Amino acid sequence: MAHLQSRQHISPDSGFPVTLHPNFNPKITSHVPPEPVREEIIPPPDRASFADPEKKALFSTGAKRIDLTESIGTVLEGIQISQLDVKQLDELAALVTQRGVVFFREQDLDTQGQVRVFEHFGILDRHPAQKDQKFVNIHGSREDHREILKYTPWPSGDFHADTSFEINPPSYSLLRMEEHPEVGGDTAWVSQYGLYDALSNAYKKFLDGLHAVHTSRLQYDTILDLWGTGPNRPPIDTHHPAVRTHPVTGLKALNVNPGFVTGFAELKKVESDKVLDFLAYHIHSADDHYVRWKWAVGSVVMWDNRCTLHRVIPGTYEGIRRGIRTTVFGEKPYFDPASESRNERRERLKREQENGTNGNDNAEVNTPA
Repeated sequence: MAHLQSRQHISPDSGFPVTLHPNFNPKITSHVPPEPVREEIIPPPDRASFADPEKKALFSTGAKRIDLTESIGTVLEGIQISQLDVKQLDELAALVTQRGVVFFREQDLDTQGQVRVFEHFGILDRHPAQKDQKFVNIHGSREDHREILKYTPWPSGDFHADTSFEINPPSYSLLRMEEHPEVGGDTAWVSQYGLYDALSNAYKKFLDGLHAVHTSRLQYDTILDLWGTGPNRPPIDTHHPAVRTHPVTGLKALNVNPGFVTGFAELKKVESDKVLDFLAYHIHSADDHYVRWKWAVGSVVMWDNRCTLHRVIPGTYEGIRRGIRTTVFGEKPYFDPASESRNERRERLKREQENGTNGNDNAEVNTPA
């Protein structure tokens, strides 16, 4: 971190660097992004909406399903993503919307094959710092994120959904690991379906009426200073529903993350800060809605940014951690007041089953159907 601009400004009183991020940093003030702010797009229909709810084609391959927790995370064994046909890929997408994140080991995909497969799920997205239009290189972190936060405004090591500040945030992401140390560099995910359900009914109603302020400004400044690269687009702020309705499952999911959300549009500053503090605690204490993955070369993970948050676990591991990530555009987030939470759906289906009126919802409720 010695190259950080803020560390060049030393307090004469303490002898330590000034901790406020210097907006006078010339790398930030002189940067002119080469691309304009994005306009909203209407992405193609979600491939999961075409899937057979029973996923017969996907499991006709002999794939073995292992659910890692009740709330989130499924491993599929005995299957190669590269060999899946259109129907099977659609059913994989449906499984991801329900379980949040799906894991694979020992996959034979290369970068070209990964891009080709992922184009099936939509229009490939591009991170503001991404140079290649089709994929981005993902690395680990051996830095102390707690220390970095003294000098940069963006909590780069915290839970987030990929570029949630975009007008059209990504729906699906897929990360394939090409190099990885034997120990360290794990990634954790937490279910936003579960995070919503874990709140009290009164707090759910409170959040249902709010818009979260997602911003790229903090990442924008940090990228320029910490990574030494220029973001492609100007910084933006977007107001997305604090609780969103998933377009495929129809379920409510918390839509707040510490990585990009700075407040709530309807609240005053102190009110907003207190809510953010609580939700940060809520996210980090959600062990019952959390799963952690130990990577190996050849591992592939696909997740849904609309119903999960994730973070890489920092460490002091030796060796290189390098993966290839692809993402696709999702819809602009929305909230349907008539939608239900995962727990509400489970209870409703239970009542309907007891009364002999069970319907067919396009979502798993908790554990496998």
